[in-house]
Amino acid sequence: MATDLGELLVPYMPTIRVPRSGDRVYKSECAFSYDSPESEGGLYVCMNTFLGFGREHVERHYRKTGQSVYMHLKRHVKEKATGAAGGAVPRRRNGKVFLDLELNRDFNGDDYEYEDEAKLVIFPDHYEIPLPNIEELPALVTIACDAVLNAGSAYKKQESDSWEEELQVSKHARSLRQQENGVRIPPSGWKCAKCEMRENLWLNLTDGSVLCGKWFFDGSGGNGHALEHYRETKFPLAVKLDTITPDGADIYSFDEEEAVLDPHISEHLTHFGIDMLKMQRTENGHHTDNHMQSRASEWEVIQESNLKLKAVYGSGYTGFKNLGNSCYLSTTMQVLFSIPEFQRAYVGNLQRIFDYSPLDPTQDFSTQMAKLGHGLLSGQYSKPPIKSELIEQVMKEEYKQQHRGISPKMFKALVSKGHPEFSSNRQQDAHEFFLHVISVVQRNSAGSENPSDVFRFIVEERVQCCQSQKVRYTQRVDYLMQLPVPMEAATNREELIAYEAKRKDAEENMRAPPEPVRARVPFTACLQAFTEPENVPDFWSSALQAKSAGVKTSRFGSFPDYMVVQLKKFTFGVDWVPKKLDVSVDVPDFLDLNRLRATGLQAGEEELPDLTPPIVIPEDTRDSSMNNSLESPEIDESSVMQLAEMGFPLEACRKAVYYTGNMGAEMAFNWIIAHMEEPDFAEPLAIPSYMEPDLPSPSLPTASPLDNQPPEESIAILTSMGFPRHHTIQALKATNNNLERALDWIFTHPESEEESEAMSDMADTEPNDTSFSNANAHSDSTLSPDQELSSPRVRDGPGRYELFAFISHMGTSTMSGHYVCHIKKEGRWVIYNDHKVCLSERPPKNLGYIYFYRRLSSC
Repeated sequence: MATDLGELLVPYMPTIRVPRSGDRVYKSECAFSYDSPESEGGLYVCMNTFLGFGREHVERHYRKTGQSVYMHLKRHVKEKATGAAGGAVPRRRNGKVFLDLELNRDFNGDDYEYEDEAKLVIFPDHYEIPLPNIEELPALVTIACDAVLNAGSAYKKQESDSWEEELQVSKHARSLRQQENGVRIPPSGWKCAKCEMRENLWLNLTDGSVLCGKWFFDGSGGNGHALEHYRETKFPLAVKLDTITPDGADIYSFDEEEAVLDPHISEHLTHFGIDMLKMQRTENGHHTDNHMQSRASEWEVIQESNLKLKAVYGSGYTGFKNLGNSCYLSTTMQVLFSIPEFQRAYVGNLQRIFDYSPLDPTQDFSTQMAKLGHGLLSGQYSKPPIKSELIEQVMKEEYKQQHRGISPKMFKALVSKGHPEFSSNRQQDAHEFFLHVISVVQRNSAGSENPSDVFRFIVEERVQCCQSQKVRYTQRVDYLMQLPVPMEAATNREELIAYEAKRKDAEENMRAPPEPVRARVPFTACLQAFTEPENVPDFWSSALQAKSAGVKTSRFGSFPDYMVVQLKKFTFGVDWVPKKLDVSVDVPDFLDLNRLRATGLQAGEEELPDLTPPIVIPEDTRDSSMNNSLESPEIDESSVMQLAEMGFPLEACRKAVYYTGNMGAEMAFNWIIAHMEEPDFAEPLAIPSYMEPDLPSPSLPTASPLDNQPPEESIAILTSMGFPRHHTIQALKATNNNLERALDWIFTHPESEEESEAMSDMADTEPNDTSFSNANAHSDSTLSPDQELSSPRVRDGPGRYELFAFISHMGTSTMSGHYVCHIKKEGRWVIYNDHKVCLSERPPKNLGYIYFYRRLSSC
C-alpha cells in the first residue's frame, strides 16, 4: 500500500509545499464563504497555497489553479453521552488534528464532545487518503501534513503586529502580601490621598492607598503620587480604579515598569472590600454595585434587555460573532448591506466577482465584501433551532449545528490592514469606521459600480469677510452630516442643575450618588446649531490682504439618496480622553432638509478677490537662508506632550501642533484624526526652505506650496495604476499630496483631455474646512464653484427623507462600550446585537449615535 500511495502522489509532489514561517494557513474558514471544518461539507485546505475552501468553492480553485491535492478537515460535534461520561472534558480522538483550531463557542464544552477527522483528497477524482498515515506516505507529504495540522491561526501573525501588546503575569502577583489595616474602598467619590485629583486614580494593592498617577499608561494626567508612594514603600502593584469590571482591570507594576496581569486580582480586590463580580461601569465613568443602579441604564434601554424579544432567522437576519470589540464593524456592515445598492454591487455580482477573483481571494476587497454580503443575506448562517419530535433521533443522530452568526475575521483583517487603530483589538468609533469603509469601497470600485455614491453629496461653503462684507463660495464633497448637540438647549435644565449639585455633594461626602438625570435636547435645536454661522479662526481676507474676522455657513449643494446624520455626542474630558454626552435627542422619523439647499452667489453680493495669502518668512529665517535650511519652528511643546501621552507618534504630534498654529491640543487632536492614515503621518516635520539659491528672490511673487511638484514616488504609484501623468499630478496637488485622497479625486473628477491640460497648472490653495464632517481625510478636495452638480458621481434630488436605521453606542467614550444597530425591515424594526437578531419592541431612537435616512420615494 505504501508503494501505491507513493506512486499515486509522485505526479503531485512538486505542488505540495511545507508551510514556511511567513505562510498563513487558512484552516478554519473558507475564502469565499463562512464554511468551516464544523460545516456539513468540512473545509478543504490547498496544500500549495494553504487557502481554505468549502465544498462548493474548492472545485473553482482546482479549475483555476490546477492544484490537485487538498487536505480535508472535518469536525464532528456530538452531544455527550449521559452517565459516567457526563461532565468530562471534551474528547478528541486525533490529538494533533486542529491543534490550534478554536472551539465553537456556541457549544458548552461540558455537554458536547468533538471528534476531528483529516484526510488528503486528490482532485478531480476525489481520491481520499486518511490521516495520519505516516508510514504509508512519502516523507515530504508527511511533514507538510503535520505542519498544516499544527499551524497556528492565520490571523495570529496579524494580531501580533497590531498595537496590542501581550501582557505578562507580574512576578509579584502570586507572592503579594497585603496589609491587614482595615482599609475599605467605597464604590465612588475617590480622590488622591495627597492632593485633590479625582482622575487617573490608582489603588495600591498592598496597603490600599488611593493616589494619582502620572502622564503614563493611559494618557491621563496626575501629580505622580502613586509613583512617589512606590519609591517610599516599594509596594509594587496598583490597579486603576475606574477600570475594574467583572472581566478584569488595568494593573501596573512600578517595579517591572509596565502593565501586567494579576491572576489573583479578584482576591486582592476583595481584601479591600471590592467585589469584582458586582462591579459595572456607570454612566459617569466610575464603577459601582449593581444594586445602586436605581433606574434603567443606557445599556438596558438600547439593548432592550428588559424585554422578551423574539428572535428572527433567515435572509437578512444573520448576526455577527463578536471577535472582541468588533461591534463597531458589525453594526456598520449590517446597515450597509441593508441598502439595495450595496446588495446589488456585491451579492448581485457574486459569481462574477468569485470567478474573476485573484489567486489569493483573502486579499481582494470585492471578494471579501461579496462573501460578507452573501453571508448576511443568504440565510445559510441564520437558521432556527431544530425541533426533533422523536427523542430516539436526538440520541442517535449526530448533533446538527445551529448557525449563530458569521465570524468576520477575514474581512476585518483585510479592511483594517495597515490602519493603526482598526487593525488592533480595541474598541473603535463606528463613525470613523463608516468613513474608512467608504474610502476603501471607492478605491476598489474603479471601472465598476460604486455603491458608496448613494452617500455622496456636495457641500457649499460661504465665507464672508466681516469688514469688507465680500464673500467666497466653495464646494466640496462629503458623506455624512454632523449635527452639534447644544446642551444649553436642554428642556430640563433646572433638573440637570439640581442633579449636578446633588452629585457633587454625594461625592464630597462619600455617599451614594443620586439617580442620574439625562439631558433632553430637541432635534430642532441641533439642526438650528448646525445652520448658524461660525467664526473662521485666523481668517485672511483677500479683499483687505490682511487678517480679519470671518464667518462661514454651510449648505447642501446636492442631496444624496441616503443621508447619514451623526450626532456629535463625543467631547473631551479634563484628561483629554474622549467622553460622551449623556443626552436624549428626539430624532424624527421623517426629515425635511430642503430649506438648507445652497443658493450660490446672490444678487448684490461681491466676491472676494482670488488671491493667495503671502508666505511670511521670519527675519531669522532670512538670515539663515545662506545655509539652505530653516531653524526649528516654534511649537507648543506642552500640547505635543499631551498628544504623545495619548499614544500618538511624537513626530506626528509635533506636525499636528505646528499645522494648527499652536492653537492647543484639541485642535491638534482633530488634525491627527484627519491625517493619521497618510503615509508620512509619523515622519519628522519638514519645513520647506523658500530661499534656496535656485529660487526667485524674495522680491518676486512667491508660489504657493501646493504649486510645488508632488513627490515623484507618489506620481509613480498613481501612474502605475494606468492614470495619465498630468492627471495624477493635478490630483496630488489638489489633495496636498495625500495618495488616498488623490486616488478618490481622480475617480470623482473625470474630464476631457483639453480640460486636463488647461487645469494641469492650477491647484486649490485653500484647505478644506470641516463644518459638515471632521474627517477631512475622507472628504474630496474643494470643487470649483462652476463645476456641474449633475456629475454622475453626485446624485441629487429632493431633501426629504425617512429614517430606516440607526447605530447606538453604550458607554462613556469611543474607546470603550458596545454598539448595536436597529434596522427597519418589512415594516418592522429589528435589533442587531452581535449574533443576536430579534424583533425590536421599543427602538430607542432618542439614544442613537448615527442615523441613516433614505430619500422618500414619493418626493
